[in-house]
Amino acid sequence: MKMISSAKMHKAEQSLRKLGPFRQQIESIIGNLLSADAEFSSPLTESRDIHRLGIVIFGSDDGLCGAYNVNIFKELLKLITTYRGQFGDNVDIVLYPVGAKIAKAVAKIAGLHISIVETPDVDSKTTGDGVKIFMEYLRDSFIKCDIDRVDMLYTSFHSAGRQAIKSEQFLPVVAETFATQENAETNRPYLFEPDAPTIFQSVLPMYLLAVAQDIFTENRASEQAARVMAMQSANDNAKKLLEELQLEYNKLRQQGITTELLDILGGQVRD
Repeated sequence: MKMISSAKMHKAEQSLRKLGPFRQQIESIIGNLLSADAEFSSPLTESRDIHRLGIVIFGSDDGLCGAYNVNIFKELLKLITTYRGQFGDNVDIVLYPVGAKIAKAVAKIAGLHISIVETPDVDSKTTGDGVKIFMEYLRDSFIKCDIDRVDMLYTSFHSAGRQAIKSEQFLPVVAETFATQENAETNRPYLFEPDAPTIFQSVLPMYLLAVAQDIFTENRASEQAARVMAMQSANDNAKKLLEELQLEYNKLRQQGITTELLDILGGQVRD
């Protein structure tokens, strides 16, 4: 199990490396667009009062990954408490669980002002077109004002031994995401064809797709890394238990031999 999880983790890690340059390039393009003098807007950047807030929670479909799902669920409870304080107790929170284990966990908190939207065609192993369809579903829900904001709660993958739970705003797209000091230093004058607003309208959905693909992949890599650590811990505990049982067996065996020797010696003395 550990070897299988390790192989899956390295595969997801390689996918992350391939996705990284694509996302960075799109972010660079949008950063250059935002730094231009042209004025443009998109329904995907529209900020409005928060009445319905969506949270996509990424977990696992399979077990044997330690406290992976438990830690995500605890972070979700903290996040809901934070949003209650920020937007008020009457804000409706819509949860989109990705993964059977986390779906089972969040079902316990459904109730007043908290609803759960099941995503049967989307799970922790979803890739490619499945991610695109899910992203378009979230995008359309936001454009139709069914949801006023969408956040992603997932485990960010840094290395095999280090993962961190992260909350990231997905919609609306905020300009601060791209207006970083790094972009300001690397941006150069560009000529936009056909024009900046048209390019912006085309690139922004590509950016959302890149982010969604990145998050799904990070979730898979983090899940497998957690499973590797859980299997390693189980293996270490099994070895420790085996050593303790072996020691106990040797003690009982030695005690049995000693008893037999005493019985033999006792019989010789009586003779």
